[in-house]
Amino acid sequence: MRPVAAVLTVLAIALASIASLPRPAASAQPPDGKAIFRFDTFGDEQLWTDVLRMHEAIATVSPASALAVGLKVDVEALPRSVVSALRAGQVDLDDPAVTVQLLKLNAVVGIVGKVTGSGRLKSVGITCALCHSTVDDSFAPGIGRRLDGWASRDLNVGAILALSPVLDAGLKAELNAWGPGKYDPRHHIFDGSNIIPLNTPTLPIVIPSIFGLKGIGFETFTGDGPISYWNSYVGVSQMGGHGSFSDPRIGVAITQKPDRVTPKLPALLAYQLSLKTPPAPAGSFSARAARRGEALFNGAARCSGCHIPPLYTDVMRGSDRSRPLLHDPADVGQDPRYAQRSATRLYRTTPLRALWQHPPYFHDGGAADLGAVVDHYDRLFALKLARRQKADLVEFLKTL
Repeated sequence: MRPVAAVLTVLAIALASIASLPRPAASAQPPDGKAIFRFDTFGDEQLWTDVLRMHEAIATVSPASALAVGLKVDVEALPRSVVSALRAGQVDLDDPAVTVQLLKLNAVVGIVGKVTGSGRLKSVGITCALCHSTVDDSFAPGIGRRLDGWASRDLNVGAILALSPVLDAGLKAELNAWGPGKYDPRHHIFDGSNIIPLNTPTLPIVIPSIFGLKGIGFETFTGDGPISYWNSYVGVSQMGGHGSFSDPRIGVAITQKPDRVTPKLPALLAYQLSLKTPPAPAGSFSARAARRGEALFNGAARCSGCHIPPLYTDVMRGSDRSRPLLHDPADVGQDPRYAQRSATRLYRTTPLRALWQHPPYFHDGGAADLGAVVDHYDRLFALKLARRQKADLVEFLKTL
């Protein structure tokens, strides 16, 4: 490897060469949902920088450590000179200064950093893409082209938050217990000034993929509201965006002016609804077994009673389409504790899409693989499926 100074020189030259390139759309232009999703912090630096002081912590984290907790690098944001240096092993991935330079290049997926001319990281904020994008690993593990809408299942949000120098040891222990691919949106809220506890103990849930949402209507585990309701709740109370959100059902009311979240929700929703479900990779399932499994899904296994094709959910099948059709936790064999912290206290039927892509399953990750999902419902509904039938069902689920 080159000495650190030489590596930083490569990055500095690259930064200078792209200084004149266009940035995300200016506010004078119509809202761009893709740009909002990828680059808009909604002013959440007020949480991540002013309160949590995460810019201080991140400035000490090497690229290797960042990749180890599931952060991703967008290779298409890197100039050719940097890509060449990476490929030649000339970038010191153990040097925190390189992390700062990657942030300056806007190459760390879901994190927006502002860097001074002297190379000091002075602020950070996060975007929707932090949890709901990954990369295709086309360059190296954790480095590649963006895959928007794909849950970042190896992202350890809790471990990242626990780097904050202002959190106490007890809270850090809770955050570190979440593990990769999980987050607890009912644990706390941020009101623009303070982090306010909501529920304890923490009950982290699986970060969901957000592709294939068109037509579903209520895309949270508990069906609290339409997609934009959840975008608002998360954008304001969890990401820490400068905006307003209120729901008396859960006792949350946050008002901040100007509201930098609500006006962007329509464009953000339009982009989310444009994200298509990725097809199952060729050769990843047995077509013959999947055909048998489909017959079981729609017949003896009784899956399609709730997972109604083509969206594979019944959440919009109630008498009033403005209200979700939901299920008591006991009816689906799920732990009721998380639902009790929601506005509905119930669970919606999960729409089945790209199941091959995102184990574990259920809201809490209680099923490690699709075989465990089938076993769960076989026991719950006393289906008495044979081993081969279960295997066929799994093959069909892989196709969705």
